[in-house]
Amino acid sequence: MITDSIAFLSSDTPEASESAARLAALYGQDPIEEAQTIVALGGDGFVLQTLHQFMNSGKRIYGMNRGSVGFLMNDYREDGLRERIAAAEPETIRPLRMRAEDMNGEVVEAFAINEVSLFRQSYQAAKIAIHVDGKERLAELVCDGVMLATPAGSTAYNLSAQGPIIPIDAPLLALTPVSPFRPRRWRGALLPNQVSVTFSILEAGKRPVNAVADHTEVKSVRSVRIEEARDATATLLFDASHSWDERILAEQFRY
Repeated sequence: MITDSIAFLSSDTPEASESAARLAALYGQDPIEEAQTIVALGGDGFVLQTLHQFMNSGKRIYGMNRGSVGFLMNDYREDGLRERIAAAEPETIRPLRMRAEDMNGEVVEAFAINEVSLFRQSYQAAKIAIHVDGKERLAELVCDGVMLATPAGSTAYNLSAQGPIIPIDAPLLALTPVSPFRPRRWRGALLPNQVSVTFSILEAGKRPVNAVADHTEVKSVRSVRIEEARDATATLLFDASHSWDERILAEQFRY
């Protein structure tokens, strides 16, 4: 007998809110703090917010697409939901931890499930030095930006910037430039997920740069250190008929 307790959360769009109300009427609405599974109704952005909200809680997140792309979501259907959740395949998400220091010396820490991105703040290109585990790997990257993406985030902004797609269980991170000008032929790197990556902003006063960890933005940064947060996890559920591995494989054969 399936007894998994469920709570429904939705984004603030009318479609998502109405769907949550219908599903709660069909399956009941357990208190959030007692629910084993959170059903998130919305788009990829909303499921990311939900994963952040319930990080390290032990709750499983089952997304149903009421948004647009929905790469992280399951198809929306109202029938057999408890059976679908019981048969779903769990994927453990390990976020990145960003430690960003701004020009005033203030430090902001935040998790990133998809990626940590740096962007130029003005009309001038950014100049960024890159260190991996304390060793300088690139003395000066002149670019619009650069990012470090997790496997979960490799199909998001990273893919749009021509970065590689990474299988969810691969112990890798994608280091991907955005519109690199110098060195012109550098297209990024695949790094082991145990490394620490530090971006140092060159000419930070003249060429200001912002740092973004998913939904947390820090303006006018001086340096940004990123590493995998090994003490933080979240669990995302996918229908067995359309697993994360299948989605990743299918995405690589799109043309």
